Amino acid sequence: MASTVSVAYNLSASVPDWLNKGDNAWQMIAATLVGLQSVPGLVILYGSVVKKKWAVNSAFMALYAFAAVVLCWVIWAYKMSFGDKLLPFWGKGGPALGQKYLLKQSALPATTHYHKDGTVETAMVTPFYPMATMVWFQCVFAAITVILLAGSLLGRMNIRAWMMFVPLWLTFCYTVGAFSLWGGGFLFHWGVMDYSGGYVIHLSSGIAGFTTAYWVGPRSTKDRERFPPNNVLLMLAGAGLLWLGWAGFNGGDPYAANTDSSMAVLNTNICAATSLLVWTWLDVIFFKKPSVIGAVQGMITGLVCITPAAGLVQGWAAIVMGILSGSVPWFTMMILHKRWTLLHHIDDTLGVFHTHAVAGYLGGILTGIFAEPELCSLFLPVTNSRGAVYGGSGGIQVLKQLAGGAFIIGWNAVVTSIICLVVRVVLPLRMPEEELLIGDDAVHGEEAYALWGDGEKYDSAKHGLYSDDTQHQMPSSGTTQVV
Repeated sequence: MASTVSVAYNLSASVPDWLNKGDNAWQMIAATLVGLQSVPGLVILYGSVVKKKWAVNSAFMALYAFAAVVLCWVIWAYKMSFGDKLLPFWGKGGPALGQKYLLKQSALPATTHYHKDGTVETAMVTPFYPMATMVWFQCVFAAITVILLAGSLLGRMNIRAWMMFVPLWLTFCYTVGAFSLWGGGFLFHWGVMDYSGGYVIHLSSGIAGFTTAYWVGPRSTKDRERFPPNNVLLMLAGAGLLWLGWAGFNGGDPYAANTDSSMAVLNTNICAATSLLVWTWLDVIFFKKPSVIGAVQGMITGLVCITPAAGLVQGWAAIVMGILSGSVPWFTMMILHKRWTLLHHIDDTLGVFHTHAVAGYLGGILTGIFAEPELCSLFLPVTNSRGAVYGGSGGIQVLKQLAGGAFIIGWNAVVTSIICLVVRVVLPLRMPEEELLIGDDAVHGEEAYALWGDGEKYDSAKHGLYSDDTQHQMPSSGTTQVV
């Protein structure tokens, strides 16, 4: 009986000849791991690393962005990123909702790579699973990019402005980077290397976050002076989800459960561990104490730095990249930031510029130096690609990496500014002063922790004074809070 069921299942119309069940299973798992990086990973991390009065707002910015991206993605943004070519840097928008589209074999139609004489050099990307899997896998990448951007804006952006900003930025910024580098755009065909999003995700979110922080304006003076995390242990839990979820991030981007995927996952963990240790050592050497928040920053810069190179470099190169990702962003954040007026003037709440833009660009450049030819042949559309240390055309590759990163920086800085100016016509980008003073209670009517009595809101007449500097609204009479 069991054999009959097995045969019937394998002959079912839901198991076409082109389907590789192992690849499909891994890709769905990888997508789930990346999704877990955002919800609950960054929801927990953001809600814990900020001051207590901003815990709910920060976590909700991440949660809202995830949901908004999912809907926008399937209605129009997926095909703008991975569909038919409209412009050299953009695909034709359209819905990815019908079963005829979603159940056919996945394919990225603009990715066929040609020699100069017009003959095919590398065939179109056609993984052995349905389009529905590809749409969802790419969706969680888009979602985490917007959530990373939010890290620059915590503690003061008007939540209504954020709700308007998310679909605009996804449409006019993220889709351009994704199509240009992954979906068959001009940087893809030129041979710029971005294995899993060093440029598409991290450089773009770091630059866009920094740009948006400029237009939104700073947090309140009191918050900039004192902004302690409200729960370091929960912050570590969120960071842990981010770290282990990165296996789906980098391990899923060969679009198959293959040898290159295994190499990418191992390199990811090597680089992240090295970077965390280097950042911690630098904190001890220069500041005499190992900072837990600093260790998390080092972990993140390591993960970001290896992302464009994950399946393209050898293990020894992953260690070198970890050393540099633990030291270069440390220097820009801990030393340069305090001395460079521009960096100090713009209030980038979580230092996303350093942890994602600097680390992402650094990783892209190092990819051009260390990419190993045999590993490149397993992944890249341009044959005979190699890093500079392997001679040949490797020196040109570094220039390609610099130029590709410059395009992402320029596009995001300009278009993000335009988006902010458009939103500002409709809604103020920054919260009013009363909300900045009070925090979550004023913005959402909710607070993160029910610490007073039987879970009711804080009331100084009943609960006395406590030591933080959060301002609270006076409780209204005749109302009951439902918990």
